[in-house]
Amino acid sequence: MKKSLLCLSLLLAVSLSGCGKSKSTPPPAASATPAATSSGAASKVDAQALFKANCVSCHGVNLEGSVGPNLQKVGGKLSKDQITAILNNGKGAMPSFKGRLSDDEINSLAAWLSEKK
Repeated sequence: MKKSLLCLSLLLAVSLSGCGKSKSTPPPAASATPAATSSGAASKVDAQALFKANCVSCHGVNLEGSVGPNLQKVGGKLSKDQITAILNNGKGAMPSFKGRLSDDEINSLAAWLSEKK
């Protein structure tokens, strides 16, 4: 019983550590060709690349969730401003990305996620 509890605790700790790990190499923040947003404006930041570099370990490759919640329809539940606040301040086990990502990166990621409905 103690052995299985220890293994489960260790597995949980390893899983959660992926969400807060610091990056050893900077993510590909800006794309060579600006991506167009749904409003038609050009974006300097590739939000999908940011997601892959910073969020996949907890939210999954297809936003399906694993350690973190499913984000496939997050835009139907939360506004861009609410998502921006969560990215800046963190929530629950999710760390804050303020200081890790620039304001432009956070805004682009929040806009991209808010389109997921």
